[in-house]
Amino acid sequence: MTQTPSSARAQFTVPAKHPMVEVLGSGDALLRVIEQAFPGADIHVRGNEISASGDPREVALIQRLFDEMMLVVRTGAPMTEDAVERSIAMLKADGSDGQETPAEVLTQNILSSRGRTIRPKTLNQKRYVDAIDKHTIVFGIGPAGTGKTYLAMAKAVQALQSKQVNRIILTRPAVEAGERLGFLPGTLYEKIDPYLRPLYDALHDMLDPDSIPRLMAAGTIEVAPLAYMRGRSLNDAFIILDEAQNTSPEQMKMFLTRLGFESKIVVTGDVTQVDLPGGTKSGLKQVQDILGGLDDVHFSRLTSQDVVRHKLVARIVDAYDKYDTEHGTENGTQKGNGRPRGK
Repeated sequence: MTQTPSSARAQFTVPAKHPMVEVLGSGDALLRVIEQAFPGADIHVRGNEISASGDPREVALIQRLFDEMMLVVRTGAPMTEDAVERSIAMLKADGSDGQETPAEVLTQNILSSRGRTIRPKTLNQKRYVDAIDKHTIVFGIGPAGTGKTYLAMAKAVQALQSKQVNRIILTRPAVEAGERLGFLPGTLYEKIDPYLRPLYDALHDMLDPDSIPRLMAAGTIEVAPLAYMRGRSLNDAFIILDEAQNTSPEQMKMFLTRLGFESKIVVTGDVTQVDLPGGTKSGLKQVQDILGGLDDVHFSRLTSQDVVRHKLVARIVDAYDKYDTEHGTENGTQKGNGRPRGK
């Protein structure tokens, strides 16, 4: 493969049963992503043959990339521009720690529903999902858009459908209302709906919408404010606490001690988006110091590199982090002022 110490060449053949559009993308969109990522290599396509020449390290990575892309294509999973970009990032960051390959990340199906499949898109997301399988309590901590809650809910629905649990309990602190909901107008449902709506929206992605009212009426799925968890013992359940950065230390302890037999807890939150009144410490921040070394408790940390929303979201997260560092702000806010939130 190597021609000179400073130049290398590799060739890859796409099996005839796979159309080239699956590998190169419509209008060669995927090929353009690869060419932009490896400016030190020249890539040529002729028939079902792809060749790369140039910088030895880049050529080697291109060879690995096409091998990984074909592994994904063979499973029937789609290769998108985003998937190619994430595969390239994983390959470039690959060290000697035996980390998972792009194909292992991109082909791990969690849940298939209504013609779409939910799967992790980044290495940290895969490790987060794997941690949920392996541990009783998992904390998913990271910025908006990293899939913390969405993936946890997909695992909850998977556990319910496979009869690992008998029910799903979804909760979050209604901190904007101080969890004192009595002064709000309307029925109880109308009072709590604005704070729980993101959880309902995710459920509708994962289940037949017509089945959700029936499952909720039967108690198989429960969506409730955190205050409603007090005094209960939750057995045979998959329990998700969302927006946990807005719990007080007392609320966090109360919630975690609701854990019952044959249950699993996932706690998600973003410690840079705390909406608690001034002076109130975040239970999510404190719990990392208290439970960090406890067996069967795992902390998964996601970063801007794991944002799966619009590409600009990751850059916004990084820009805020840079600003916070340079200006010495606390939790992304000047004391007494709120930061724009990114749900």
